[in-house]
Amino acid sequence: MALTQNLELYSLGGEPYEIGYRLGELARPVFAGYMEQSSAWQAVRRWRGQPFVQALRDAARAHFPDLLAELDGMADGLGWPAEDVFLWNCRGELIHHAPDGCTTLAAIEGDTRFIAHNEDGDPFLRGRCALVDVRPAGKPGFVSFYYPGSLPGHTFAANRAGLVQAINNLRIREPAAGVPRMILARAVLDATSLDEALHTLQRAPAASGFHHTLGCVQDARLVSVEASARRCSVQSMLTRGGHANHMVHAGCEAEAQIITDSSRDRQLRVDALLPAASAGAALNADALLDILQDRAPSGLPIYRDDPADPDDENTLATALFQIGDAGVSMQVVCEKQRVFDTFIPRTTPAPAA
Repeated sequence: MALTQNLELYSLGGEPYEIGYRLGELARPVFAGYMEQSSAWQAVRRWRGQPFVQALRDAARAHFPDLLAELDGMADGLGWPAEDVFLWNCRGELIHHAPDGCTTLAAIEGDTRFIAHNEDGDPFLRGRCALVDVRPAGKPGFVSFYYPGSLPGHTFAANRAGLVQAINNLRIREPAAGVPRMILARAVLDATSLDEALHTLQRAPAASGFHHTLGCVQDARLVSVEASARRCSVQSMLTRGGHANHMVHAGCEAEAQIITDSSRDRQLRVDALLPAASAGAALNADALLDILQDRAPSGLPIYRDDPADPDDENTLATALFQIGDAGVSMQVVCEKQRVFDTFIPRTTPAPAA
């Protein structure tokens, strides 16, 4: 992964362990340096050997054994202990202030559905991430933003069944012994429909929480899902929606969460800008990208590039998905430059041998 804003795309496929091993190889040049400077890793690694971590691994094995194999392959590809790589992929369950932020917008305009997303993370990773085209045997496969050493799927992605997913961090104060949220988000990308994706989120016991914005080819809905340790709240969006890094669905007050100043300000700004952007005119892709580039006149901004960001996060990439009848158009913008543009046609996966 070269230090460049021109995100490179890597293709990989095969069985779960093979996919994981290749993901680990891709991340190996930057992973040790990334971990060395990460205060989140300093906090996470204190959980080595704890019974709660074993309970998380047991839940992952019970519900998604292929994805645990993918993680173990990643550890071998990185040359790191499997325990440490699993810990890192459970950071949302083990610490409250994991440096994974994000803002997501969703809009329905006529027959077109848009999902737009700022991927906010550790500023060290600027220019050190990638895009991966993952083709698991017997599954739809997907194109995703990839943080080195983390399962793809907890950022933004589209699969070949036409499913789009954008993830926002939720800071849940009381995790449970369930499936780690990053494994659950990756599992959604194996779904072949929006209903199957929702079933995945509703049936598996979540260990902490993510917000999922979901849409799919040949399905008129865009869906906002707050999937947490206590509940799975699903709301269909009528025309517009936006989400930052805290739960906002009715009933969320019953679950303890952390709402940072940045998350609060971004949610308020999104709620103000989305209606204004479409007042009296059709909302288009450029308008959504403009909102995600917004630097608010007061408060903390949607687009985050301050080295002193209070959550220690900067915007690493912006994604725009346009869901049509035959597939998904996917664009990625870094520092106002379009660095990736493709169309992912909807296809039916071949059955596994």
